Amino acid sequence: MELLVTNSPFNQEQADSLNILLPTLTEAQRTWLSGYLAVPQPAGPTIAVDPAVQNASGSSPQNVVKAVSRDVTILFGSETGNGQTLAEEFVQKLEKLDLNVTIAAMDDFKPKELKKVQDLFIVSATHGEGDPPDNALSFYEFLHSRKAPKLKGVRFSVLSLGDESYEFFCQAGKDFDNRLEELGGERIHPRVDCDLDYDENAAKWFEGVLGVLRETQGVNTVNASARMGQTTAETLTAEQPNYSRTNPYHAEVLENLNLNGCGSNKETRHIELSLEGSNLSFEPGDSLGIAPKNDPNLVEELIGELNWDPEESVPINKQGEVLALREALLSNFEITVLTKPLLEKAAKLFQNDELKKLVEAGKDEINAYLEGRDLLDLVKEFPPENVGPEEFIQLLRKIPARLYSIASSYQANPDEVHLTIGTVAYQAHGRDRTGVCSGQCSQRIQPGDTLPIYIQRNRNFNFPPDAETPVIMVGPGTGVAPFRSFLEEREETEVTGKTWLFYGDQHFATDFLYQLEWQNWLKDGVLTKFDVAFSRDTPEKVYVQHRMLEHSKELYQWITEGAHVYVCGDEKHMAADVHNALITIIEQEGNISREEAESYLKEIRKQKRYQRDVY
Repeated sequence: MELLVTNSPFNQEQADSLNILLPTLTEAQRTWLSGYLAVPQPAGPTIAVDPAVQNASGSSPQNVVKAVSRDVTILFGSETGNGQTLAEEFVQKLEKLDLNVTIAAMDDFKPKELKKVQDLFIVSATHGEGDPPDNALSFYEFLHSRKAPKLKGVRFSVLSLGDESYEFFCQAGKDFDNRLEELGGERIHPRVDCDLDYDENAAKWFEGVLGVLRETQGVNTVNASARMGQTTAETLTAEQPNYSRTNPYHAEVLENLNLNGCGSNKETRHIELSLEGSNLSFEPGDSLGIAPKNDPNLVEELIGELNWDPEESVPINKQGEVLALREALLSNFEITVLTKPLLEKAAKLFQNDELKKLVEAGKDEINAYLEGRDLLDLVKEFPPENVGPEEFIQLLRKIPARLYSIASSYQANPDEVHLTIGTVAYQAHGRDRTGVCSGQCSQRIQPGDTLPIYIQRNRNFNFPPDAETPVIMVGPGTGVAPFRSFLEEREETEVTGKTWLFYGDQHFATDFLYQLEWQNWLKDGVLTKFDVAFSRDTPEKVYVQHRMLEHSKELYQWITEGAHVYVCGDEKHMAADVHNALITIIEQEGNISREEAESYLKEIRKQKRYQRDVY
C-alpha cells in the first residue's frame, strides 16, 4: 500500500522516502520499527548499524539495527555473597542484550565516578540492625553526605536483600532507593525487597528492569531474545555448578563429635562430611550452606494442635507441586520463627479477635510477642477458626538454609569438609527449644546419614594471596572455624609468613576448641603467636579484645607492616568490642586522634586488610 501525502501528516519528500523503504522491510524489521517508534525518543534519535555484522555489499542483515544505548553500572553490597552472586547473574543477562556493563562492589567504586553514571542498578543486602554490609559502608556514607552529587539524568533501580524476622527488614536497600531519588535520580523500576528465599522476587526484578531496558535502550531485540532464550539443559550445565543452593549435594556424615568437655555450659559439634564425587571445592573463608529440617516432634505437636491429617496433600510452590502436610512442614517451611508479616497475615486469616488486637497494638507489643516464640505458640494462643492446611501453608515462608564457616582446608582434605557448629538450646515461654540446624546436627544426625549442602563463596573474607603477608586472626568460640581452615592449608602447602591468633571461650578445661591443633601449629611455626582468653576462669571476665589491648604495641607494629586483620564470630558484642579495641590501639600507639584512628581503620578496610565474617 502506497503512502499518500493527502492522507498522512508527511510532506512529499518524507512520503517518497517511506514509500521506497517500507516495501523492502521484512516482517521482523516492521515489528522492530513499530516498537522503536512506540517509545518516546529524544530529539533526533539515532539508528546505528553494527559495522561488524554488515554484509559485503554494505547493506545490513536483518535484526541488527539498534539505537545508541546508555552505559549500565551495577553496584553491590554483600555480606555472605548472595548479593554479589545476584549482581553477577544480572550482568550476564545484561550482556546478552549487547549492553555495556560495569560491575563493582560499592567500596571499590570511586565516588567521583557517580557523576558519569547513566543507568545505575544497586543490589544490596542489609546487615545487623538495618546497616549496609561492610563492603558498602563507605559508599553508603558518601551517598548520604553533603558531598553526594546531584543525579539528574541518572536512571536507577534497587534490589534489596534481607530477613523479614528482623525489625529493619531490607533497610539498607530502602535507604539507597530513597537517597538516589532525593539526589534527583529517575527510578525506572520499583525497588524489590527479598526475604531469605529470594530467587523468585529477584527474578521478577531482573525481568522488570530488563523489560524497561529493552524498550528504552535500543536493544537488538530479535537476536537478544534468541540469546536470552538459550536455556537448554546443555547451556545451564555449562553456566552453573552441578550443585548449588537450589540443587544441593547430599553429603554423607563421616564424623559428628562434641568438642566440649564434660561439665561445659556449651555443646559444639565438629562435623565431617564427605565430598567424594561432588566436584565441590572451596577456599579458606568460604561457607557451607545446609538445607535443614525441622524437629519432627515440633511438627507432630503443631499438626496435633490443629487437629489435621498429617498425610493430607498441600501445595509447596506456585508450580503446583504437592507434599503430605507432615513432610511439607518438616522440610519446606519455616515454623520456628515468627515475623511481623506472618503475624499480620495470620490476623486476617485466623478470624481471632485477640490476634487482631495484638497486631493493631503497635510495634513494641508485636516485637515483645515475637521474641522467643514459634508457630506452635501462635496457634495455641490464637487458635485459627475455619482454616484448612492449604490456606495455612500459604502464610509460611520457605525454610532458609543455614551458613557455617568452613573449618577445613580443601588442599589438605579435598574429599571432605569440616564444620564447627555451636548448638543453640534455650528455654522460652515454658518450652525447651533448639536451633533448627544446630539442633538437627546435635540430636538427629549420625555418621552414615546425609545432609543437603552447597558451597557459598565468601569473597568478602579472603585471605591474602601473598603468603608472606602477616595475618592477625580474632575468632572466639565457633568463630575460630575459618582460621582452622587457613592454618591447615598453610601447613599443607608449607608456606611461611607471620600469623597471630586471638582465641577465647568460657573455660580452659572444657571449652578449648581444637586445643592440640593450635599447639602443634604453634610448635611447628605454622602459627607464630597465639593468645587466649577464657572469660569464666578469672574473677574479672577477660575477652579477646582485652588480650589485644595487652599486646597493643606489637599488634600496631604488625598492622603498620601491612598485616591483614580478620574477625569472625558474634556481631552484636564481640565484633563491636574488637573494632573499638583496634581503634584504641591505633589511636594510642600511632599517637593520633580518635577520629584519625577511625579513618585509618576505614582505609585499611577499603584496602581489604580488615575483613569480618560476623553473625
